[in-house]
Amino acid sequence: MCRSITGSGLRQSFAILQDLAPFELVEVPSGAKVLDWIVPKEWNIEDAYVEDESGSRVIDFGTHNLHVLGYSVPVDQWLELDELQAHLYSLPAQPDAIPYFTSYYKERWGFCLEDRRRKALRPGRYRAVIRSRLEPGSLTYGHCVLPSTTGSSEEVLISSYLCHPSMANNELSGPLLMTFLHRALSRIPERRFNYRFVLVPETIGAIAYLSSHGEHLKRYCVAGLVATCCGDGRAITYKKSRRGDSLVDRCVLDVLEDHRRETKKDYSVVDFFPSGSDERQYCSPGFNLPVGSLMRSMYTDYPEYHTSLDNKSMISFAALVESLELYLRVCLSLEKNQTLCSTVPYGEPMLGRRGLYPMLGGALDTKEVVKDMMYLFNFADGEHDLCSIAQKAGASILDLAEAAEPCRAASLLEVHDGKGAKKGWKP
Repeated sequence: MCRSITGSGLRQSFAILQDLAPFELVEVPSGAKVLDWIVPKEWNIEDAYVEDESGSRVIDFGTHNLHVLGYSVPVDQWLELDELQAHLYSLPAQPDAIPYFTSYYKERWGFCLEDRRRKALRPGRYRAVIRSRLEPGSLTYGHCVLPSTTGSSEEVLISSYLCHPSMANNELSGPLLMTFLHRALSRIPERRFNYRFVLVPETIGAIAYLSSHGEHLKRYCVAGLVATCCGDGRAITYKKSRRGDSLVDRCVLDVLEDHRRETKKDYSVVDFFPSGSDERQYCSPGFNLPVGSLMRSMYTDYPEYHTSLDNKSMISFAALVESLELYLRVCLSLEKNQTLCSTVPYGEPMLGRRGLYPMLGGALDTKEVVKDMMYLFNFADGEHDLCSIAQKAGASILDLAEAAEPCRAASLLEVHDGKGAKKGWKP
């Protein structure tokens, strides 16, 4: 399916994904001003090819839709090979890959092909044909909100993009993960946060979304992730938000460290930089939203990126499921992260008389739970949240949340919002 930042291929893709998640589609008209940008004309394409003098197609959009420079204007003309070369794009370093190039904001036409095939073209005349339309229309994006069950107005943003043709890891893995994450979160009976799922054409779509929803997100978004490049089998990478130490940054690192302890799989963390995917729009200084990006191989860091080699063969169901599980654990950690306060701050509480301390030692898991409790009672002072305590304890937020439940039931811990008196504490 030939997707772009506008057009029928994009809408067809949304129609498929609407069977998996209840995306509401919004059309932004061509020429609309969105922040500092202008929505371009809508682009649609029917066919494109280059044929030699015998009528044989040497480049054919019908065999691979990356063969056309995205947003090419229509053309039908004969050219000598040296004239045609000015409109051809290839990658000498990857001679068997068709590159992905676009020209959204400057009218031109072109073809992309393997460098090996480009070098094999013989001198002569060639007919270049692109049957496309570039005309006033609209840009399409989709969004939906999975509501909090507690009445909270706070939101977690999950964003991805839908605009690249044919590419699997760089294009389809993010939207697929997003739809399955929506399904998983919808099955949780109690949700502390609202979950806002946003699917846009990359860059211009995120800018259009921020143009209409940016102030709302500044007010209510407490954490966010951009889902991209989630399906290959290489190591996990986390790109921090612009803030660097926001709640989502701390929760993701908590989950990844816990995953490393469980699986012995390493991961990479990179500081925010102002290029890449749509995190750079959400983290632009006027918005500065707490949005990072959790991925596997980072865009530009794997050789198949933005080429025909990024196809279904390079992603695996197992890798996509693992990525989904990490996203879900991040969301659950956000849900469970709280600031607690001990009601017995002078000396540690006597757990045995409350049935919270094992009378017989030896069980490793029991010792771990007791250790987690000890960290909770010492650092649950109304100032440390579970995420910060987990880092000190070498545990996870979810571990500490589980250990805190019986302690809260015994009235030894209580949620504290940082305001007012602390129960059991001397003034």
